[in-house]
Amino acid sequence: MLDTTINTQTQDMLDSLNAALESGDIDRAAALFATDSYWRDLVAVSWNLKTVEGPDGVADMLRNQLEHTRPGKFEIQSGEIPAEEGGVITAWVTFETKSGRGWGLMRIRDGRIWTLLTALQELKGFEENRGTRRPMGAEHGARKNRTSWKEHREAEEADLGYGTQPYVLIVGGGQGGIALGARLRQLGVPAIVLDKHDRPGDQWRSRYKSLCLHDPIWYDHLPYIKFPDNWPVFTPKDKVGDWLEMYTKVMEINYWTRSEVTGASYDDASGKWTVEVNRDGETVTLEPTQLVLATGMSGKPNMPRFPGMEDFKGTIQHSSQHEGPDPWIGKKVVVIGSNNSAHDICAALWEGDADVTMVQRSSTHIVRSDSLMEIGLGALYSEEALANGVTTEKADMIFASLPYKIMHEFQIPLYDQMRERDAEFYAGLEKAGFDLDWGDDGSGLFMKYLRRGSGYYIDVGASQLIIDREVKLAKGQVDHFEEDAVVLADGTRLPADLVVFATGYGSMNGWAADLISQEVADKVGKVWGLGSDTTKDPGPWEGEQRNMWKPTQQEHLWFMGGNLHQSRHYSLYLALQLKARLEGLETPVYGLQEVHHLS
Repeated sequence: MLDTTINTQTQDMLDSLNAALESGDIDRAAALFATDSYWRDLVAVSWNLKTVEGPDGVADMLRNQLEHTRPGKFEIQSGEIPAEEGGVITAWVTFETKSGRGWGLMRIRDGRIWTLLTALQELKGFEENRGTRRPMGAEHGARKNRTSWKEHREAEEADLGYGTQPYVLIVGGGQGGIALGARLRQLGVPAIVLDKHDRPGDQWRSRYKSLCLHDPIWYDHLPYIKFPDNWPVFTPKDKVGDWLEMYTKVMEINYWTRSEVTGASYDDASGKWTVEVNRDGETVTLEPTQLVLATGMSGKPNMPRFPGMEDFKGTIQHSSQHEGPDPWIGKKVVVIGSNNSAHDICAALWEGDADVTMVQRSSTHIVRSDSLMEIGLGALYSEEALANGVTTEKADMIFASLPYKIMHEFQIPLYDQMRERDAEFYAGLEKAGFDLDWGDDGSGLFMKYLRRGSGYYIDVGASQLIIDREVKLAKGQVDHFEEDAVVLADGTRLPADLVVFATGYGSMNGWAADLISQEVADKVGKVWGLGSDTTKDPGPWEGEQRNMWKPTQQEHLWFMGGNLHQSRHYSLYLALQLKARLEGLETPVYGLQEVHHLS
């Protein structure tokens, strides 16, 4: 039987919120929020990605934005019923603003709003042509000299960038650039995606041959086209590459291969960029209004330098250059690092009969893949979740509805379960001398990823090789190279024919310095991280990913990146911000990202 009390409480709260917003009574609206509450807004109210905290934070955002964006018409989403568990009412809601429509998730605790997520989904008057608005495709009737779909596409591709300038230029054609390109295409925003490789998907094809996605398939869909039901749970990298190539073509993304930016500058007077591009040997000058760096969190290799490297007689590679074990059968290989890539490369080299040593420089968080799937992801991204009505879209919103400030509180119990479930596994690693951690506060993998983007491994088999001493383990910092060895700071000498630096990647901010200027990079500041004041994520607290998918201090410069899940979900909000600017809508930004931590 429907619990009408819960439904009534939810409706009363929405009615009160609507009345306060409609009347412009900001204090009354803010008073509906609990003292320790969070309103996370994705573009709808703030024209930003912004989380405000407590009644004072709510009041400040509304004082700045209410007149401009006019949020209201909050309703319980059609077909959804509020639920109560542990004293918390959870309700799916829809709403409107002056410019658009959205949906979200509200939690009520002790008669006040505890968390509220508002996410813009479409712009009024500029809705995507999908569903009942899908294009006809065929033009029925007879007309002389009509052009076919193919001829129209060929003409568009020949003109864009030469006769007609793109409104948006996306630098980087991996999953982030492709997802954003697809969103912009559906919104009618003229855009070009640039990539240096020969084919879409080559970013994946060029990596070491054993690479597979460590995230399960339900977590990794791209916008509009989901992977088919027979797709493997963990996708091999070449299969990912083929999917991206197919997707780029089917979604009609204007994608320039073999194209590299050689320089870019912004003109304040015209509000446009001048971008010099080497397109397969031809110099092309583009003048987009908006420039998006989708060069990837894993795009700029971090390659350290040590004394003696120039005298080393073997081969030195960054993990991004390593293609696999085939040339190294019977050879001695030293892999510097102990996170995802290091483990994957070590396991593949061992399988290829190389003599492998991993050098662990600092502690690593490890979680077994099956435990992560069942405990960490199963409720949101799995066949079981789908059977329970949790679609990919719902899962994304549920995950997004947990403010970063308190997300670790929800993660810690999950990782405590994993630690207990796999106690014997962890004991084996520690006995082998491997240094483990669970994040600064025990919150595990997801928080490490969101805070610093590094420091973890999802175990798909390499850990057992370390436990069994099949992959040797050394610990410490590299001091110098000799002709045939790597020498650590404690004097340990590791003979090597190949040294692979699995040392990660630099900030996307570095791409801004390389492609535009150091001045612009400094103006923007650090990209990624929450300001959690944990290892490699110094404060102050921001509450959102720094400079990702939102306006930056450099006008008309944006950053697009993250894993496949983030590329799918956040590409919508970036695309809506760009579309609104193309159409001349009022887009006053609340809480523009401040500049922190340029180093």
